[in-house]
Formats: sequence, structure tokens, C-alpha cells
Amino acid sequence: MIDYGAARAVATVVQTGSFEKAARALNVTPSAISQRVRQMEERLGVVLIERGTPCTATERGEWLCRHMEHVGMLERGLIENLPGLIDPDAGMQRVTLNVATNADSLATWFLIAVAAFTRQTDHLLSVSIDDEGHTAEWLRRGRVVAAVTSLGKPVQGCHATPLGALRYHATASLEYIDRHFPAGVTPESLVQAPALTFNQKDRLQIEWMHKAFGQSVTHPTHWLPSTQGFVDASLAGIGWALNPAQLVKDHLAEGRLVELIPGISLDVPLFWQVNRLSADPLSALTQAVIGAARRELVVS
Repeated sequence: MIDYGAARAVATVVQTGSFEKAARALNVTPSAISQRVRQMEERLGVVLIERGTPCTATERGEWLCRHMEHVGMLERGLIENLPGLIDPDAGMQRVTLNVATNADSLATWFLIAVAAFTRQTDHLLSVSIDDEGHTAEWLRRGRVVAAVTSLGKPVQGCHATPLGALRYHATASLEYIDRHFPAGVTPESLVQAPALTFNQKDRLQIEWMHKAFGQSVTHPTHWLPSTQGFVDASLAGIGWALNPAQLVKDHLAEGRLVELIPGISLDVPLFWQVNRLSADPLSALTQAVIGAARRELVVS
């Protein structure tokens, strides 16, 4: 049988980042938390927590944390129907759900879904950020129970729902266009024109060049891991960038930004993948995500 007291201690250390904070959250002493974690690790013969600042879960520890999320959601559903199960002295512990999304979705439409969800439930969310092409790996490794991803094929053990596409425009300031593309935007001129790149996983500029010219070129780039930073840097004339349509719509309409090649946009299809074990408890979040996506994304 699983020692749920020890498992909850592990999950709380990971959630709060320290043994001391976990102890305060569970209303016990730090030594009690340490003992419970150590006993669980000794019983399983694996390390569950990487001790540090903050403490983080190992791969095995992540699976245990996700199991405790499932348990928490099941307990919440049970107590809604059998409220007499609540210990009046202990109170009802709130469930924190771990989900992943890409930074551009978070900056444009995902928080709309989160807001709708939090109005319906007292669940808490821990949102992790990664490239849309890599969030599915978080599901595979058991680090999250749901994710916004560009992967349409369901991850093993998950349901996948198409959401629509996030549209991007290749934009820059008029001053930047005049400076770097006086004869127009071509593969040859892009070789010298600095772009903006989010991180090493970001391939949007390459995909846009393939769509526009049938090829990509090696080009200089500024590295800037911020969605809003992309817009601000574009306005400042630092580089050209693929910006989400929602964030540059007004700037394009008022001439503060212009498209490198008018009419050549890039649509990135997105999907919502949910662990099947969490599908029913997460139905409210799934409905909120689908609703927000259908209002904010384009039909792919």
C-alpha cells in the first residue's frame, strides 16, 4: 500500500520548493517532512527529490507528484458528494494542477481560459512554459497532466483535441525596413538583417522564410526570451520577428509596425492534450481552454 502521508510530503516539497515551506503547508515540523521523504525514498530505493534551492523532483519523483494530483482530484470529487468525509480539524487541502503551454499562447489567449477555470473551481494551477513543439515531452515524462502543444498525435495515455492555429506576422518597424530592406525583403537581404529569436528551440523565423521563399538562410539574430519583449524590440527597431497577430494588430493598423511581406503570415496549429486519468476531473479546464481557443485562434 502507498504511504500517502509520505507521498504528500514529497509532493508538497516539490510544490513549495523546500522542506521548511512544505512543513508549514502541512502543519508539521521540517524534521517530520524529512523523515517521511527519506522513508519513501528508502522504501522505493530511488531518489525522489533533488535537494537544492529550490528542491525539485527527479523523474521518478515527478511521477509520484502527478499521482498525488490524481488522488487530490479524486478526493475532491468524492468529498463534493460526501462532505461528511472532511476532517473539520484538518480542513480541505486545495489541489494544484501542473500544466504546460508555450509562451506565446500564455501571452495571447491561455490566461483567458485560466481565468474562466478559476471562476468555477478552487483548484490552483502551476503553469510551465516551453516551446509548443516540446511541451508534449512534459506529458510523456509525467511532469504535467495537460499541455498546449503543436503535436496532434496523442501522447501515450492522453487525449488530444485540436484548438486552432496561432497566427504570426513577420514584422518590423518602418525605420528598420528602410534601413535593412531598401530594395525589398529577399533571401539575400535577410542574410544581413538581425532577427529576434526566443531560444534555440525557436524555428518560427525559419518556417516563415520557407513559406515566403521556399528556402531559409543563415541570418544574424538577437536572443530574447520574452513574447512581449519581441514586440517591444520590434517597435524599437532592434530586429524583425514573428509576432502573434493579437499582440501586433493595433501596431500594424496604426503603422508603428509593418509586415516584411504583406499577406505572408505563419499559422501554427495547437492541440490540447490531457492525461486520460485526469480527463474527467479536468473537464472544466478543458472546456475553458477549448472555448478561449475557439474565440482567439484561427481555424487551422
